[in-house]
Amino acid sequence: LPMTCRPEANKVLGAMDLQLPYRSEHGLDALLGLELLEMTEVSARGQLAVRDELKQLAGLLHGGVYACVAETLASVATALAVAAEDQIAMGLSNQTSFLRPITTGTLHAKATRKHRGRSTWVWEVEMSDDQGRLCVLTRMTVAVRDSPGS
Repeated sequence: LPMTCRPEANKVLGAMDLQLPYRSEHGLDALLGLELLEMTEVSARGQLAVRDELKQLAGLLHGGVYACVAETLASVATALAVAAEDQIAMGLSNQTSFLRPITTGTLHAKATRKHRGRSTWVWEVEMSDDQGRLCVLTRMTVAVRDSPGS
């Protein structure tokens, strides 16, 4: 059941291996320090601590961090939901609007599925600061395809 690749063992991590809360030990999610808190086929939640390494020159959390968080939440939730049908999920489109900056604390993200189609799922991801203020809004489209070799 494909979800994400673990390069050190060339092993595919399946849905049964995801224990929440979950922190990847490999790849970009590990570098970011993203923690997955909730994962269902209709919603997903995650968070990450704001660190200097994740900020752009003006001291704001880098826009790419938000895009990565949105893609991970939507893609992993979709992948877990379609794995039983021997399908995989991958980001197709990411449209992110920055409403207010985050400079300290924790980024809190919640993804809500808006559409479940045969070949695409659409998610809305809201990201907030520690005060609960909406800071970023992302519309994420995820492609669903048959697993290679199926």
